[in-house]
Amino acid sequence: MKHGRLPALLFLIGLGLCGPLSAQSTSPHDLFDLEVRDIRTRYLLVGPNGSAVSNEDFRGRFQLISFGYTYCPDICPTTLVEMADILKQLGERAENLQGIFISVDPERDTPQSLQTYTRFFDPRILGLTGSPALVQAAARNFKVRYEKVVKDVGDPKLYAVDHSAGMYLLGPTGGFIKKYGYGTPSSVIAQDVLGFIEAR
Repeated sequence: MKHGRLPALLFLIGLGLCGPLSAQSTSPHDLFDLEVRDIRTRYLLVGPNGSAVSNEDFRGRFQLISFGYTYCPDICPTTLVEMADILKQLGERAENLQGIFISVDPERDTPQSLQTYTRFFDPRILGLTGSPALVQAAARNFKVRYEKVVKDVGDPKLYAVDHSAGMYLLGPTGGFIKKYGYGTPSSVIAQDVLGFIEAR
C-alpha cells in the first residue's frame, strides 16, 4: 500500500474481488461454525528473511493470528488495522503478544512483499508464507477455508482468494485459547488479551 500496493488494492476493489467465502466469513456466527477442540495450532512457514518460522518460536508469548493475502480488498486490511490497534492498546504489555498474518496466496505473496505489507499497519506484525503445501497444512490445522477464484480466464494471475476471516489467540504454551469472529471490536480483544496476560 505504501510502496505501490494501494493502487493495486484500489484496482482490485474496482473489480469487486470479494467472493462468497469472504462475505460468508464476515458473519458474526463465524466464531461458532467450527469445532474449536479440533484446532491444531501447528504451523511451519517462511518469515521475511527466508528462514523457517514455526509455532514453537513464540513459546512464552501469546500469538494473535489471522489468515489472508495482500491483494485482499477489504477484510484483510480491516483485520490488520484492528490487530495494530490491539497492539497499541496493550502499550508496554504488547511485548507479550506476537501478531501474525499468514498468507493464503503463496503464488503472489513473497516473504518480502508480506513484510512491506504488514509493516504498513505495524512493524511488529509478522507476515508468514510458504509453499502451497505448507500453507495448506497450516490452514487445515486452524480450520481455515480458502479458495482461489479466477476473475479473468485470459489472465491467470488476476484472481481473488476467498477465505475465512477472524483472529486466533494462542497462549504462551502454544495452545488454542479463542477465536474472534471478523468484526469483533479491537477493544474487546485487547481487553481479553490483557486479562490473559495478567492472569499468567
